[in-house]
Amino acid sequence: MERDALGLYGEQAAARHLVSSGYAIICRRWRTRTGEIDLVARRGDEIVFVEVKTRSGSCYGAPEESVTAAKRRRLRSAAYAFLDAKGWRRKPFRIDVIAVLAPSGAGEPVIRHLPHAVGEDD
Repeated sequence: MERDALGLYGEQAAARHLVSSGYAIICRRWRTRTGEIDLVARRGDEIVFVEVKTRSGSCYGAPEESVTAAKRRRLRSAAYAFLDAKGWRRKPFRIDVIAVLAPSGAGEPVIRHLPHAVGEDD
């Protein structure tokens, strides 16, 4: 699978996972000058920003291992920009990572949802 197609596959799988877990998807692929947020969801009053990392195999490590300190800073900055743009600066929020391991053939992906994966101090 090509890289763009793999990324889109992972985002779709992550969105399905979130919806089946009781989240509502607010936005997909929201962009700002500082970066992109793959998925923005809501569960109750909490806004959940989701970074989706997808891999087709584990030879380069787990997908979530590619969320570097620089990426965490960009995610926080993009999350604040989203909240400001919507006038939701005071809403509770968190930043999660969803790791997707795509199947090599037919079958379901392996999905790991890591809530609060990016904190304010990362």
